[in-house]
Amino acid sequence: MPESMPPILRYFDFAHLPEPLRSVSMPFSELAYRLNTMLPAGPETTVALRKLLESKDAAVRAALDLPKEP
Repeated sequence: MPESMPPILRYFDFAHLPEPLRSVSMPFSELAYRLNTMLPAGPETTVALRKLLESKDAAVRAALDLPKEP
């Protein structure tokens, strides 16, 4: 990860997840990386990324209850 990337971005990786968890996680990752390039480094950007991570984690946990495909 380049130095300009905050360490929190590693928690947005999704390639290791099985479907459908990967599909749920991917949009959060895309938004996190977009915000990282759009916003200046600072405490509010850190909070935004942390809250997005919390939301992503909750959405992935919710997806664990999706019906299994045959």
